[in-house]
Amino acid sequence: MSEHRTTPGTDGPDLAAVENPVAPSNDSVRVEHAAAEPEGTSRGAGLMSGAFGRNLGLVLALLVICVVGVVTAGDRFASVDNMVTILRLASIVGVVSIGMTFVITGGGIDLSVGAIVALSSVWASTFATQTMAEDTHWLVMVFTALAVGGACGLVNGVLIAYGNIVPFIMTLAMLASARGLAEIISERRTQIVRVEGFKDFWSADVLGVPLLVVIFALVSVGGWFLFNRTTFGRRTLAVGGNPEAARLAGINVKRHTVLLYVLVGLCCGLAALMYLARTSTGSSTHGTLLELDVIAAVVIGGTLLTGGRGTIVGTVIGVLIFSTLSNVFVLNNQDSSTQAVAKGLIIVVAVLLQQRLARRSTTT
Repeated sequence: MSEHRTTPGTDGPDLAAVENPVAPSNDSVRVEHAAAEPEGTSRGAGLMSGAFGRNLGLVLALLVICVVGVVTAGDRFASVDNMVTILRLASIVGVVSIGMTFVITGGGIDLSVGAIVALSSVWASTFATQTMAEDTHWLVMVFTALAVGGACGLVNGVLIAYGNIVPFIMTLAMLASARGLAEIISERRTQIVRVEGFKDFWSADVLGVPLLVVIFALVSVGGWFLFNRTTFGRRTLAVGGNPEAARLAGINVKRHTVLLYVLVGLCCGLAALMYLARTSTGSSTHGTLLELDVIAAVVIGGTLLTGGRGTIVGTVIGVLIFSTLSNVFVLNNQDSSTQAVAKGLIIVVAVLLQQRLARRSTTT
């Protein structure tokens, strides 16, 4: 499982020739070739080697954190139950992080993911407890959460792509609006979910593995396939690397941008359901500072904040790093403020390293 970046290449199918009969410019050909470049080419091999090196570094960092956990917390950290706890915590952040990887690779960012999770959980739980008949199937609540998340992503995407609003500003506005709407709907009270069958299904185990962890694994595998093996993934890389060249290659950049935000919105809806399953409540406080954890995991995993390069594998490892780090902090009685400071510092260091690597690549 490797990453890609929009750098010039010479191999791979030319999507521009298929999507646009008009002869594309040299820039558009380069973008499409780079996005579609297979791993077997010399350039692809170089990228694979770079991706392997970065992922190996992340794995080593994860192992170091685990060693610290064993040294400072002993069996409390190394127990099977604690490993399951880490994976459960990673699952919610991880699902949203997969969607965020697509958005950031495509040249955008979404600061509203935590608020969308809160709104989706509150809307679904309120709808379930106040408007659903007792014999209504709990899948209706599932569709409600996904619909709310997808709708929020659609609003973000349309206003960013067609309203030309900067992603940072638009998603910041959505953050405030969604969180406020969640407080209004819930009246700042916790909504208890009593829908029959919902808790039983979502808290079940699959071959001894918690369903939430299985969902995270399935989303990760699906995200990797979509990112690395489909036209959608290649277009995402092209749009993030050079939007104008992507447009000349025949890619509908605006429509693709909308789809990216809808995708992360759906991931937020799924994460809201996972919150509901874990806590049996919908709350306007769900997802508080989730955007910090998600962006940190994506960036530390190797996805460029400037767009054009991303890695699903790196994101998954990044999620595990932060979940394990948080667990070590908790076991050593460190409060959430200390965790937030540590995560913020890690983000800064990761961005500085990205900038250094980018400057080095332009001079070689």
